Amino acid sequence: MAGNGRRFITDYDGLADQWWDPRGALAPLGWIARARAGFVPDPRPAPGPASGTEGRPRLLDVACGGGLFGPHLAGKGYRVIGVDLSALALREARQHGYDAVLRADITRLPFTDASFDVVTAGQCLEHVPDPFLVVSELCRVLRPGGTLIVDTIPDTGLARFVAITLAENLPLPGRPARGTHDHRLFVNRQRLVRVARAHGVELRLLGLRPHLRDLARYLVRRREEVRMIPTKSTDVLYLGVGTKR
Repeated sequence: MAGNGRRFITDYDGLADQWWDPRGALAPLGWIARARAGFVPDPRPAPGPASGTEGRPRLLDVACGGGLFGPHLAGKGYRVIGVDLSALALREARQHGYDAVLRADITRLPFTDASFDVVTAGQCLEHVPDPFLVVSELCRVLRPGGTLIVDTIPDTGLARFVAITLAENLPLPGRPARGTHDHRLFVNRQRLVRVARAHGVELRLLGLRPHLRDLARYLVRRREEVRMIPTKSTDVLYLGVGTKR
């Protein structure tokens, strides 16, 4: 994953060997990536720049990390491009379903306006000083009629308790490294919606939570992946999806 600060990059580079460890510190990112993929629409090839040189619609995965999103796009027909600041992460992503990867700052995406059919950004907005600048960039490179999908952590006391106090301290598999999250960077839901709307995307928000039976089986080592399911509450983890006008 990539942010706009060296601390975050260093943290995730230090976990580069755990991107695909089902019981490692990055395992929950894979669960969320699978849920995010369920909102990617079936591609609709169309002529013009947004379809790419190979005639396929283009999907941009911002802060792609080690490519956990890639396998869930297999067979959908997109040309998948990943962007991240971590060269180590991009090396992994290139091996897991990405057609191309690029090292770049997600606050200044090196793409022209309206150049992607789908833009996704998972679990990165809560790691950058100005998440709303990133959102404006996501909307900028999305073509009219294209789909934006983001997921992040809200600026609530409950999210702070769950994502930091519990998740980073309980000695359980899938525990993120201590210091992974800074509650001061958690993302206000109302402002996220307003910024996206100002850039032409009306976001619908929904919460995500682990499937409780899956989680129980995971904790006792009887399952290697946990399904994330939609919930009405957006107080701990939420996803936004919308179409650009």
